[in-house]
Amino acid sequence: MYRVSVPAWQNSADGRVEPAWYTVWVEAPAAHVEPVAGVSYDDVPTTSLPRQPMERKILGPRRPTGWVLQTLDRRHGPDRGVLHVPDCNEAPQGAPALTVDQALNAAEKASVRLCSLCGADAELEPLLYRFGHEGSDPER
Repeated sequence: MYRVSVPAWQNSADGRVEPAWYTVWVEAPAAHVEPVAGVSYDDVPTTSLPRQPMERKILGPRRPTGWVLQTLDRRHGPDRGVLHVPDCNEAPQGAPALTVDQALNAAEKASVRLCSLCGADAELEPLLYRFGHEGSDPER
């Protein structure tokens, strides 16, 4: 595999045209690749590296999918709880993982809080308030 970059042009956010690079990985056919006489290739790796998706390189290891609702003492009101990511230390063990829609529906209740220790708040609040989830209250 070879990484090939060519100069290109792109539109900027303010409407101007600016220089950029277009980069792709290409696989050279074996018929087009020959060793150069007098050059040692002993230190050249010959096995393919495992491919890792770009988002994994940027974001790091992936956490378990979904969210978990920790129900709290019902004597102080119905549906009291805290939403966590599944691997949060405060999340109840064995609780079912919620989909994003289920988590957003739970998070819209005034008696449910989003855990800031595990990042559930950072993941769900933009979906609730900035992107206009159905029934969201931007003042909450």
